[in-house]
Amino acid sequence: MIKKPISPEIRQQLIFAQRGEITEYHIYTKLAGQIKDSENQKILTQIAADELKHYGIWSSYTNKEVSPSQWDVNKYYWISKIFGLTFGLKLMEKGEEKAQLNYALIATEVPEALIVAEDENKHEKELLGMIQEDHLKYMGSIVLGLNDALVEILGTLAGLTFALQNTKLVALVGIITGIAGALSMASSEYLSNRTDGKSDQAIKSASFTGFAYIIAVVLLIAPFLILSSVFIALLASLIISILIVFLFTYYLSVANDQPFRKRFLEMVILSTVVALISFGLGYVVRILFGIQI
Repeated sequence: MIKKPISPEIRQQLIFAQRGEITEYHIYTKLAGQIKDSENQKILTQIAADELKHYGIWSSYTNKEVSPSQWDVNKYYWISKIFGLTFGLKLMEKGEEKAQLNYALIATEVPEALIVAEDENKHEKELLGMIQEDHLKYMGSIVLGLNDALVEILGTLAGLTFALQNTKLVALVGIITGIAGALSMASSEYLSNRTDGKSDQAIKSASFTGFAYIIAVVLLIAPFLILSSVFIALLASLIISILIVFLFTYYLSVANDQPFRKRFLEMVILSTVVALISFGLGYVVRILFGIQI
């Protein structure tokens, strides 16, 4: 079937779209060839086929072959490998290229554009939602571990900072408190899952909670092992906690399609308020008990 000639403006949009489709085809294909999970592999292969189909629709109007962006292929491949399939691929889907396409305008000359738009908005999102990953399945446990560590350890460090005013002592007590807290949280998560009849996932859930807690503890205590000023170390820990919250909240907002700003502000405000209260308590304890170190 001979296609009707299209305007130069629409042709440029289609060429732009072709590059995005063929790039994503190569990303999905490359990832599908590397993962072991057969279900995830099947989903990625199906999405790749859709992208190639869309590319074929556009090329039938432009009569032009377009090469993929190797930079984007490698970038999203490694992001997906390091941070997980769901995060990497949803980050890609949220990218600017498809958002810049005016499907309504393209449809005035290319009727298939509306079908492609529906595929992009619904079908692929549904398929991406079917991808199964352990760290997303146990995201609640990770959130529990991180959130508890940020609030509890940052509060502890703030209190100890004024009470002890010695970086090495604060770090020592923080490490002991952090390890005990991680073991306590992991044990509680394990028992909670067993009580809820989820014995099959109790160990994994506890492991994710404990690991997330330990990571937060290490990052928060590090300034006290590196810096000589206890107050600058505390400020550095506060900044690190905000950075952790920012990065993790952004990850969640992309991977789980959750609102970013509200969750970020909630966690930052909670951690900061607890730190300020603990800092004040440390001052009171130091005065009441006459601690001089």
